[in-house]
Amino acid sequence: MIIVAGHLRVAMADRDRFLARSHEAMRLARTAPGCHDFVVAADPLDAERVNVYERWTDRAVMHAFRGDGPDEELQSLIAGADIGEFEVVPAADR
Repeated sequence: MIIVAGHLRVAMADRDRFLARSHEAMRLARTAPGCHDFVVAADPLDAERVNVYERWTDRAVMHAFRGDGPDEELQSLIAGADIGEFEVVPAADR
């Protein structure tokens, strides 16, 4: 299982637009094969932070969904990122 977690930095003036533009990607990801969860959400304490959490069965399905990543307009709103990708072995499989 692959977990992607962390946060993005988006200017306070752009955060609502960034989140609105991310809505369709969340909807599509959640119906994509191999996606268990996908959320992009406003941080409740920091007006310039957007939290990201994804859970996928494996890297292949995650990369198949992502393709080239966010379009140029969405990418241009991101001022910084601190996101990690983690491979997790469920306890039942250990």
